[in-house]
Amino acid sequence: MEKLLEVKNLEVSFQTYGGEVHAVRGVSFHVNKGETLAIVGESGSGKSVTSQAIMRLIPTPPGKIKNGQILFNGEDLVQKTDKEMEEIRGRDIGMIFQDPMTSLNPTMKVGRQIMEVLIKHQKMSHAAAKERAIELLRLVGISMPEKRVNQYPHEFSGGMRQRAMIAIALASNPKLLIADEPTTALDVTIQAQILELMKDLQKKLGTSIIFITHDLGVVANMADRVAVMYAGKIVEMGTVDEIFYDPRHPYTWGLLASMPSLDSDDKKELAAIPGSPPDLTNPPKGDAFAPRNPYAMRIDFEQEPPMFKISDTHYAATWLLHPDAPKVEPPEAVKKRLRKLSSNYEKPILVKESE
Repeated sequence: MEKLLEVKNLEVSFQTYGGEVHAVRGVSFHVNKGETLAIVGESGSGKSVTSQAIMRLIPTPPGKIKNGQILFNGEDLVQKTDKEMEEIRGRDIGMIFQDPMTSLNPTMKVGRQIMEVLIKHQKMSHAAAKERAIELLRLVGISMPEKRVNQYPHEFSGGMRQRAMIAIALASNPKLLIADEPTTALDVTIQAQILELMKDLQKKLGTSIIFITHDLGVVANMADRVAVMYAGKIVEMGTVDEIFYDPRHPYTWGLLASMPSLDSDDKKELAAIPGSPPDLTNPPKGDAFAPRNPYAMRIDFEQEPPMFKISDTHYAATWLLHPDAPKVEPPEAVKKRLRKLSSNYEKPILVKESE
C-alpha cells in the first residue's frame, strides 16, 4: 500500500521549571492511504504530543521538535513555515480534538465555523459555503441542519458538538484525519454513534485516520493497525489481529488485561499495571517499562531493547523476544481476555464486508 504519512525518529521535548521533559523519544511509524492507525497507551505516553507535532501545533516555546522527519505526501512538515502549515491544516490534514467545547468558538455560530474552512481553503463564496455547511451537518447526522447552522455551540448537546467538530475537520476533504481521544467526554451510546459515523465517512471519502485513544475496546472495531506507546516510545506495532490475539510486549499484556468486561461471570477487580510511568525529565536507562515489568531481566535495566521483528507487520521492543531470553507466556488474565475476544468475533477483525 502507498504511504501517505511517514514519521521518522521524531523527538519532541518541553522546557519546564523542573527541567526538560522528553515527551516523544525517537518515534517512527507510517500511515497508508485509506487506513486507520490507532495509537494507544496510558495518559502521558506521548500520544497527543505526537499528533500535535504532526499538525505542527507544538507551542514554541516551551515545546520543540528536536529531531526527526514528518513526511506527508513526500514533503517534510518539520521544514514547513508557519504560513505553509496554515494552508496544510484543514485542507490536507484535519483534526478532531478531545473536548469540542474548548475547541469550538463559543462566540461564533457553528455554521460560520464550518464556513470559515470552506472560504479559506476551497475559496467558496459565502452563499456556497453556507449550503455546503448545511450538507456537512446533515452528513454527520445532525437533524434539522438548516436550523442548526445558525446556532451556537452551547445550544448543541455534547454528541452534536463532536459531530460539528467532525464536520469542520472534514470540510475540505482532508487526506488525513487525526482524531485525538474524540469520544472520551461522551457517554457510551453517543460514543458508539460517533465511532460508527467515522467508519462510515472513511468508507465514503477514503480518508486516512490516526485514532488516538487509551481505550483498547475502541481500537478493536476502528483500526487496521495499532501502535502501542509507552514513555514517549512505540513499544509494539502490528495489525489489530496481531496486537489483540498475539501480543508480545508485557505492557500490551497489561493493557489487554485491564480492559473492562460486561460479562456476567467476570466479577473480579480489573487487573492493573503496577507502578507509574517514569519521569521523562530524566528518562530511565534501559527499558523504561522495566520497573513495572514482572518479567524484567537484568539487561532491561541496562540496555534499551531494539524493535524485534515478529512478522512483516508485527514488531515489539522487549528483550523477551531475544533468542536467549527465557520463554515467558502472557499472564492468565491476558489469556482469558484473548479467549473472550476470540469468542466475540466469528471472523478476523480486519475482514471487511466488501471482502
